[in-house]
Amino acid sequence: MESVAFIQWCLDHLNYWTITLLMAIESSFIPFPSEVVVPPAAYKAAGAASELNVVLVVLFASLGAILGSLINYAIAFFLGRPIIYKFANSRIGHMCLLDEEKVKTAENYFNRHGAVATFTGRLIPAVRQLISLPAGLARMGLGKFVLFTVLGAGIWNTVLATLGYYLASVLPEDQLMETVTRYSHEISYGIVGVVVLVIGFLVYKGWGK
Repeated sequence: MESVAFIQWCLDHLNYWTITLLMAIESSFIPFPSEVVVPPAAYKAAGAASELNVVLVVLFASLGAILGSLINYAIAFFLGRPIIYKFANSRIGHMCLLDEEKVKTAENYFNRHGAVATFTGRLIPAVRQLISLPAGLARMGLGKFVLFTVLGAGIWNTVLATLGYYLASVLPEDQLMETVTRYSHEISYGIVGVVVLVIGFLVYKGWGK
């Protein structure tokens, strides 16, 4: 209960540091949706008297996402598959809403799509938070992991911030979360579709040579 109260306090006092902290939590194995952090922060930044800047909201949210992803990556890299799956099936893992099936889903996605999965996976619900685990299990190069994570998290946070900033001019604040939740999945799948087309085009043109 204390952890829930702390998270709620952070949400009620959004600033660059609480945004970074909450997004680090969101990108670790602790389930916490980015949709309840970035859009409200951007909504707040749209206010004339706000101390927040929407560009800095995206930057600090992305920084938090990178930090949380590195935690998952390091845990998987150093502990290995048996311990990760054992933790997922443990009581503590279940308290974090983690289970073997979710880890398998992320790992299967990574195995199908390779290193680029750390980029596209950041844009897909149910995979976003855990895609760093299979990257660590596969001992993916740290530089490549960070690059793809930065790109994926940056794009996703930019979309969420843009949505929150725009909605500040057309919606009262008490309707913000309902609207963002309603459209976030459609937006994420749309982005993935565009990314897949771009990557396919680049590969076709010899980018991968």
